[in-house]
Amino acid sequence: MRFFPYDQPYENQREAMDRIYNALSRGQDVLFEGACGTGKTLSSLVPALEVARERGKTVVITTNVHQQMRQFVAEARAISREESIRAVVLKGKASMCHIEVGYEECQALRDNTRALVDAEGDKAQLERRQGELLEESRGGDGSAAEARSAVMDELENLEDRIEDLEEQNVCEYYRNNLTQLEATDDFFGWLFDGVRTPDEIFEYAEGRHLCGYELLKEGIEGVDLVVCNYHHLLDPMIREQFFRWLGRDPEDVIAVFDEAHNVEDAAREHATRTCSERTFDQALDELAETDDPRADDAVNVLAAFRNALVDTYEDSFGFGESEAWNASKKASGRGPRARERVGENWEDVPIGNEDRRDDLTLAFLQRYSGQGIEGDLEAATKLGQRLDEEYEEAYREGETATRTECQTLQAAAFVNAWMNEGTNEGLYPVVSVRRDTGTGEVYGRAELYSCLPRQVTGRLFEEVYATVLMSATVQPFEVTEDVLGLSDPVTMAYGIQFPEENRRTYAVETPPLFASARDDPEVQETVAGTIRDAVRFTPGNTLCFFPNYGEASRYAERLESADLESELYLDEPGTSVEELRREFVADDDAVLLTSLWGTLAEGVSFDGDDARTVLVVGVPYPHLDDRAEAVQEAYDAAFDGTDTGWRYAVEIPTVRKTRQALGRVIRSPEDVGVRALLDRRYSRSAKGDLGKYSVNGTFPYEEREELIDIGPQKLKFAMLNFYNDHGAYEGAPPAP
Repeated sequence: MRFFPYDQPYENQREAMDRIYNALSRGQDVLFEGACGTGKTLSSLVPALEVARERGKTVVITTNVHQQMRQFVAEARAISREESIRAVVLKGKASMCHIEVGYEECQALRDNTRALVDAEGDKAQLERRQGELLEESRGGDGSAAEARSAVMDELENLEDRIEDLEEQNVCEYYRNNLTQLEATDDFFGWLFDGVRTPDEIFEYAEGRHLCGYELLKEGIEGVDLVVCNYHHLLDPMIREQFFRWLGRDPEDVIAVFDEAHNVEDAAREHATRTCSERTFDQALDELAETDDPRADDAVNVLAAFRNALVDTYEDSFGFGESEAWNASKKASGRGPRARERVGENWEDVPIGNEDRRDDLTLAFLQRYSGQGIEGDLEAATKLGQRLDEEYEEAYREGETATRTECQTLQAAAFVNAWMNEGTNEGLYPVVSVRRDTGTGEVYGRAELYSCLPRQVTGRLFEEVYATVLMSATVQPFEVTEDVLGLSDPVTMAYGIQFPEENRRTYAVETPPLFASARDDPEVQETVAGTIRDAVRFTPGNTLCFFPNYGEASRYAERLESADLESELYLDEPGTSVEELRREFVADDDAVLLTSLWGTLAEGVSFDGDDARTVLVVGVPYPHLDDRAEAVQEAYDAAFDGTDTGWRYAVEIPTVRKTRQALGRVIRSPEDVGVRALLDRRYSRSAKGDLGKYSVNGTFPYEEREELIDIGPQKLKFAMLNFYNDHGAYEGAPPAP
């Protein structure tokens, strides 16, 4: 309890802390589900800090939600007021660089700057030594005069080197780090006199012309607590550097993941590799400018892959093919598509085949002619490494203003991975196209999409001392174990702690909003009428989540034509979500319509009067494209089940998103509100005649028991009675 910063824990919070402490003491992983009000952050952080203090570990708490990062900082500050801890908060280098250069440029600048400062330090030492020898030689010491002559020669050489180094690119901010030692001492004193945010560090360092990011890296060793983003742990290369900065081996780290239901997608993203047509074009331009004899072999293999990529996506447009071919492609869902409809976002071109390699690989093998792909790739890789070293040296020497990235090296590495790893379990080859918004040009990219996140997370969990994965929606635990590669974790779940009489959760039996039924006018009228009733009988603001932005827009139009007295807010792609949220919560009788897959469905609180009622309309399954099918197939193969893929990859993540959306309201013991799921598939009765399409059984038992089945016509009466019983209406309640 020494790390617990408040008077008393919440109900169940002390029990959760005890259980997590015991698990971490044994080096076990923990899966911790806790609804709003459980105090998940402190329940995990307090025992983690205690075990770390006892056993000489460092706690790393990480999230991918900005609001949660702020919450972690607030909790760390509260803890530090009660118990002394050394804590740092990390962001990526890009957001903390004072001169806005990339990683490779920064590395070269850092090395150049250190070399210059070291040379200047050596010069100062030699100048002191030659002065001492001069005095000795004046006193009649003949050997001193000889030694001084040698020192003067060294000084002359060193001055020439310093002159060369001063002509190279250096970073004055980092130079001050190395030379203004009193200022850096002051920085570390200030840094650990509290818990400083990256923005505060940037501002402090900028005011003193120091590099706060490099100082932070130097001062992070041996701290008690680090708050950071997912990529510090999920990206294998960044993780290795991060642990080196910490001065910790992986087994000395206790990792706490917040919003752990997002780890699956984040790990998949970090494991996926891509290479665009433009990278290949730049690599070929690069090779055309070198006279290295290996360039011909490199061009041979990279041009063949690049042209095969273009052939593959051009074929998807159906140019030059027969009507029969186009018809067969369209029937299979693989084309043809219209070139003019390609937009600015990447769109997949399916290339997979059941009985042979993918279309891009086949096109590449057909295009390639030479002594051998493997040999040509080896030549391209070695030449790329040489060019990369030359670019590094040119930047160091000040011959170029920026550090050039070697496109040949990147392209060769990708093609090598594509050919050698493309058939590995859990990898799915994809081609995508997009339109350049500036030129209107359509171009493509190849991608090795990682379907199995445990290939990233499994190794991490094996390496670190222990982990806590916490979320309001981490159940079913066995699914999370399988997907992330956890071995026998301790599991615990705590439901919503606020008074049950202050909330109602309804499964409204509106028609199932299957994709095929969404255009049905009768279905639309029933759903729109139910939403209208819910908005009318809510004493305050109403949140509405839909399967996508298109459905949100459809029902916004219907509500606009219904002459609702409530103000209507529509979240659309490209609009400022934060500004929309501020306007909505400032209102006192409004409805906000958005996509459940947007940014308002999780990590954003609507406390108290910000929103009284939340509606989830339909079962918001994601778009089921070839990529999603590949994930399902990978899960089926990895976990030996015919329906495992659908359940693990589609149904459970969808219900988790639904549960996250429901959690946007009822955020404190005093909050009063209604949560309603508008789709018959959520009801108990659906299990009888809808069978596998029912999702009621996918909810955890406690939440399922709280769901009340109700007809759409009766929802308004139920809401009227509930809110009336709580005295929520100002003046006379609305009449049914």
